[in-house]
Amino acid sequence: MSFAPEEMSQLKSHLERVFKCGGLTVKKREKAEDSIEVMMDGEFIGVIYKIIDEGETSYDFNMAILDIDLV
Repeated sequence: MSFAPEEMSQLKSHLERVFKCGGLTVKKREKAEDSIEVMMDGEFIGVIYKIIDEGETSYDFNMAILDIDLV
């Protein structure tokens, strides 16, 4: 389940619309084909997993927030 370049571009655009921000990039992960990394201004912020179930594709965005970042 790898990500096509067009698919990655569409996900990036969707996140920028939803979060109302620019500066996002997405890139393939070195050791996993079912997910891509999301970066904001060069800093890692999360992972998008691709899930195909019964012929339907969905994406799961996981973002960890550290308690020290809440200050």
